[in-house]
Amino acid sequence: QVQLVESGGGLVQAGGSLRLSCVASGTIVGIKNMAWYRQIEGKERELVATILGGGGTNYADSVKGRFTISRDNVKNTVYLQMNNMKPEDTAVYYCNADLISAGGSRRAYWGQGTLVTVSS
Repeated sequence: QVQLVESGGGLVQAGGSLRLSCVASGTIVGIKNMAWYRQIEGKERELVATILGGGGTNYADSVKGRFTISRDNVKNTVYLQMNNMKPEDTAVYYCNADLISAGGSRRAYWGQGTLVTVSS
């Protein structure tokens, strides 16, 4: 059984910062790519940032220069540092991990989501 648990969401003023964390636990053999998505109510889920197994990163244009994704492979954890936040960053943020579990199966897992609210 694999589980992803996010933390770090909350309320912040515009211009402020938050750091999200997501820990993967369970019978994990290895983690490939990890990513953060967000979803605004009534809209489709969108990709925010990706970090590859080798450490390469990609960002949505809307967050480039403000958000930083990183990972700790020992702790099976991915982070999202969000700086200079804007009201339009308000959303539920989801962690995603492409991993190999015991038995050799590979698939993507999702966390339960954490709410981030940016006030103007």
